[in-house]
Amino acid sequence: MGYILNIETATKNCSVALAKEGKTIFFKEIAEEGYSHAERLHVFIEQIIKDAGITLNDLSAIAVSQGPGSYTGLRIGVSAAKGLCYALDIPLIAVDTLQVLASQVTISDGLIIPMIDARRMEVYSAIFSPNFEKKREVLAEIITENSFDDLEDTLYFVGDSTEKCKLVLTKGNCVFLEDIKYPSAQEMSPLSYAKFKINDTVDVAYFEPYYLKDFLVTAPKKQ
Repeated sequence: MGYILNIETATKNCSVALAKEGKTIFFKEIAEEGYSHAERLHVFIEQIIKDAGITLNDLSAIAVSQGPGSYTGLRIGVSAAKGLCYALDIPLIAVDTLQVLASQVTISDGLIIPMIDARRMEVYSAIFSPNFEKKREVLAEIITENSFDDLEDTLYFVGDSTEKCKLVLTKGNCVFLEDIKYPSAQEMSPLSYAKFKINDTVDVAYFEPYYLKDFLVTAPKKQ
């Protein structure tokens, strides 16, 4: 078994991890207000490959966070991953961004609700069990005081939307883990390795990030 390079750029966190047999051995990441993924991603990749004392030819696969998330961030990460896969002739693995975010939570009971900010009161969210089994598919939803009313379990919210959502989600079963803001390539390592072992890969030519919503370009207003 060789190495898997994991790339996570779906949010403000530009994150790269090198893993062997599902365990992260080197990683670099930075979360900034201004997206610097285009400048930093390839530098991070080169640095951890150098730190590991290997070459790109030692990689067995590339894994990329598939979304949902930032349109620009996802495009940068997926483009880089595809380019490496083409050049090295190795498989591409797509990993659910919200599952990566949820994987940072350790609980014995209740439900994990990872959320990624989609502006205003809208978020991208999913629901996971304590062992990270997906209990509800990904949705783009507007959070109100009645959101998740049908769930009686203790709800653990993580992601970059917790600050705004805790203002309206005030019921006693809502717990906000505010230290966990962004998905990280470190948590991708076991997920991508599990997919690698069963040959769960995507077509390098046709794979597209999971934007969830259409990306709209608006024309500038006439002066």
